[in-house]
Amino acid sequence: MRRLPPMAAIRAFEAAARTENFTAAAAELGMTQAAVSYQVKGLEERLGAPLFAREKGRVKLTPLGSRLLPALSSAFDTIEAAFATHREEDESLLTITTTHTFANTWLAWRLGAFQIEHPELAVRMTTSNEVVDLRSGDADVAIRAGRGNWEGHEHYELFKSSFTPMASPECIAEIEAGLRRNIQPGDIPHQHLINPSDDWWQQWFADNGVPIDESIFRRPGVRLDSQADEGHAAMAGQGFALLTPLLWKGDVAAGRLCVPFRDRVSTRGWAYWLVYPAERRMVPKVKRFREWLLAEMKRALEDAAGGWPQPVPVAAE
Repeated sequence: MRRLPPMAAIRAFEAAARTENFTAAAAELGMTQAAVSYQVKGLEERLGAPLFAREKGRVKLTPLGSRLLPALSSAFDTIEAAFATHREEDESLLTITTTHTFANTWLAWRLGAFQIEHPELAVRMTTSNEVVDLRSGDADVAIRAGRGNWEGHEHYELFKSSFTPMASPECIAEIEAGLRRNIQPGDIPHQHLINPSDDWWQQWFADNGVPIDESIFRRPGVRLDSQADEGHAAMAGQGFALLTPLLWKGDVAAGRLCVPFRDRVSTRGWAYWLVYPAERRMVPKVKRFREWLLAEMKRALEDAAGGWPQPVPVAAE
């Protein structure tokens, strides 16, 4: 256990001794002259010896004060250097944590553009579906799905979470060949569903007036941990997955996924959000990333609206 005098008293003495002026020390420390004098007096009482000789409005260091000053100044220089190094390292690296789905389907494809715009920054992205304590220093910002109720954090809505069935073009072509007609919403319960126990399926069927047998939610089948995995399973021809249109627009455009019902998009009351501690809002790297991400997402939403229906609930027919 360290037996140190109060740090406020040590700081007051070191500043006053270095400047040889209580007024200058008070200005440096953001204190009043009286407060500096009080802290020094308390330190002298603790030591049982004077640190300054006070005469005719001036102060001079006593021999004890002269012996203490170099060691204390050196210690404060070391502390200052340690924090300066941390600040330099902190400002040179931006760490983003987000979900597997958002990283793999959207952010990873665009993050290089941010780094090119800001070559002074190294950018690191980590993926986890677990909640991360941003104040612990594990990450600077997070992108998460939820309702936006993160107390003590600033959060910006990026886009509404929505979903509609998608499958590979080959899968849908095979089904329609068997049906000898275009696939309809009422046909979906009879197809292979990826993650059939997901309650999003129940909502989508209800939104679209599709009668269902509850047993379909108990079917054996592939159950995956993230929408990113579900989307890739759908591309591989393993059945229908409920996917968020904005995140998979590129795969639809490239012909890897097909959307049979583009006007039947359900929402869940959730959204994707940019989140960070409120006290970090003006940190330069956080501010730069926020501005870039919001502008990039605005462009993505405008592009999606031009060739994709807005995600709104579909009334039952």
